[in-house]
Amino acid sequence: MTQTLMTLAARLKYDLRQVRFLENESTPTTMKNNIFDAPPGFTPTGQRVDPMDNIFQQARQGSVAAIIQVLNEKLANSGIRTRAVLDRGILQLLCEGETEGQLEQTPVVEKVTMILEEIAPRHIRRVNINSRLVREQQLLWLEEIQQDPEGQLLWSELIVLRKPGLLTQWSYNRQAQSFRKRKTPLPNYTPSQLTREQRQFRRGIIGGAIFSGVLVLAGLGVLSWWGTPKDSNSDTPPVAGTNPSTPSTATPTTADAPTADPFPEAVRLAQAAANEGLTAQTEEEWLALAEKWQQASDLMAQVSASDDRYQIAQDRTIRYQENSQAAQREADKLR
Repeated sequence: MTQTLMTLAARLKYDLRQVRFLENESTPTTMKNNIFDAPPGFTPTGQRVDPMDNIFQQARQGSVAAIIQVLNEKLANSGIRTRAVLDRGILQLLCEGETEGQLEQTPVVEKVTMILEEIAPRHIRRVNINSRLVREQQLLWLEEIQQDPEGQLLWSELIVLRKPGLLTQWSYNRQAQSFRKRKTPLPNYTPSQLTREQRQFRRGIIGGAIFSGVLVLAGLGVLSWWGTPKDSNSDTPPVAGTNPSTPSTATPTTADAPTADPFPEAVRLAQAAANEGLTAQTEEEWLALAEKWQQASDLMAQVSASDDRYQIAQDRTIRYQENSQAAQREADKLR
């Protein structure tokens, strides 16, 4: 009877220790894979475990990733890193360290057993603990140690986890319920809300594009206004060989409005009159020729006396005047 009471007291003491451990610890994860081979705190894909979930809730459900994260955190001070894979109902656990002193069999097995029994993962009772010096991460480490256990491992030991007592199971259920109550549900967006947000987003993009276009057009207008002279007639010199005050219909040019260089303009008008004189037949055409020759004569008369072409201009003035008079006589004949 005394022996039975002592056994029950020891069991109750163990269950209470597990309850205190569960109430003081809370580390997150969302990994539910059965294979984990990454540094502590990371999943096999390189993503950190979700901090919104409870690692122990995942570990108790049999998540190998959560179990390994708990082991890595608890064994970090001992310099031990763990990997694991669930193989045919047995949790194959690999413990790696820098030195053999960190991997002494008895203390490592005791620590791992205590941690796993505190987690009490569902459907996991048998655990094969393997030990070797740390190496680069290898995805096929289990196959390697199974093919050559003596060459790959320092030691290996199979343990069987004890089932949690009634008090511990009750504590697990209470914490699971509390965890579910604390979880904040994700926002539930209705289709109408999503459509409204998408429309607002599109309106923002379109409005920004229109505003940018207005700014660009305004900038171009300002640049055009500053770059255009206020009085183009007084600042822009006339092109050589043209008379800016003379329209294309060849209005008479007088001495009151001299061109910058009348000589080439007079030559241009004389050449045009000569070409048109070859085909002139009507009275109107001869009158236009007489007017054009007169314009050429007047322009030659504007050449300054200091110009090297002055003598030629004087001669051409008389000749163009005679051509104008001859064209006038041809027009008079057709009246």
